[in-house]
Amino acid sequence: MNVIKNNTAELQKMDRAHFMHPSTNMRQHADGETPNRIINGGKGIYIHDTEGKETLDAFAGLYCVNVGYGRTEIADAIYAQAKELAYYHTYVGHGNEPIIRLSERIVKSAPEGMQRVYYGMSGSDANETNIKLIWYYNNILGRPEKKKIISRWRGYHGSGIMTGSLTGLATFHNAFDLPRAPILHTTCPHFYWNAEAGETEEQFAKRCADDLEKMILREGPETIAAFIGEPVMGTGGIITPPKGYWEAIQAVLNKYDVLLVADEVVTAFGRTGSYFGSQHYGIKPDLITIAKGVTSGYLPLSGVIVGERVWKVLEQGSDKMGPLGHGWTYSAHPVCAAAANANLDIVDGEDLTGNSAKTGGYFQNLLRETFADHPLVGEARGVGLMAALEFVADKDKKERFDPNLKVGAKVSAACLERGMIARAMPHGDILGFAPALCITTAEIDKVVDIAKQAVDAVTDELAAK
Repeated sequence: MNVIKNNTAELQKMDRAHFMHPSTNMRQHADGETPNRIINGGKGIYIHDTEGKETLDAFAGLYCVNVGYGRTEIADAIYAQAKELAYYHTYVGHGNEPIIRLSERIVKSAPEGMQRVYYGMSGSDANETNIKLIWYYNNILGRPEKKKIISRWRGYHGSGIMTGSLTGLATFHNAFDLPRAPILHTTCPHFYWNAEAGETEEQFAKRCADDLEKMILREGPETIAAFIGEPVMGTGGIITPPKGYWEAIQAVLNKYDVLLVADEVVTAFGRTGSYFGSQHYGIKPDLITIAKGVTSGYLPLSGVIVGERVWKVLEQGSDKMGPLGHGWTYSAHPVCAAAANANLDIVDGEDLTGNSAKTGGYFQNLLRETFADHPLVGEARGVGLMAALEFVADKDKKERFDPNLKVGAKVSAACLERGMIARAMPHGDILGFAPALCITTAEIDKVVDIAKQAVDAVTDELAAK
């Protein structure tokens, strides 16, 4: 087979002419007004492009390349499995060794009471599975009216029709006729912006739980099926929960027999410094969503970990209604499972969860110390190896910038100019960090140093206007 090698200009021309990018201004990109970088490799926490430019990736792709780039162990596992069995479906009892071994290790490492794993290819399809299982669960129990699912404003749970509805961000709703019923949204637990004057974290957490309870009572407890939340909010701004939040929320859910879905697409497999975010915050979920870190993005794979309460009803449903009428062609794909096993071998063998706790603790302290007195930074927050800086126009008065100034995007661009990727989050003037879990303290020093240079540069730019 002849391989046609294109130079960067040719690739960019083809890209703008034929490829539709996510989260991109389509007209501007097609007309050549936006950057078009062709990534062709990476090693550790760095990526490089077809023009030879190397960049420190302080966001691990999209929170997912936990073990870092260029891990040949995963590539070798993919190759070996593809030679042996590239694909076979898992309908009607068919299995394969990689997925069976992966399922055992996930269930054993998950929070207590989890029973089985159902697989997909993305966090979005996993949460679609969750929605269907929740509705199926209540139909089997003879509760056809108990179907509403409560999410939170600024939560992110996918980009599909129903998962986009679960998502509580306007960017993912605008012009898509979303959100759809029966999805509801409750208070975002962001203490910095949403707490009242003089309110403690514990008091704010209780108020969030009270808001949830009021919604349940207003809608009718007999209609509320589930509550979904990320242990730490990701795309909504990397928001850590206030003290006592998850304890207070779970007390309300237990009171009204509402299932709890922990969306751990970002937090599972070590990012918070615990293997699962649920373990970090004492969450006892009925369903857990996983993706991203299960393969470190080397191949697409997602899953729903099903807890005992739901599993018993699913078994009961099969006896009543026959086989579960839900499936994906590529569910439990053997090559993806092989990638996941090789990836988790690295996570476990190199104790990347421990590194996330230790190096992540260093990161959080350094970030807070560096920006504690910075006039542009209202809050530095995070846990483990996920963090954010929130920018404000007036630190003392807690006044936001005019959104048209795009301060978060400017700081992100200033980071990129200095050789680092940090993400401008889509809700507010926020710069997000989620580096690979293999990052070192020396590399953390570099991340924070570049961030400081970028924030200072934008501060000077704003002062000059």
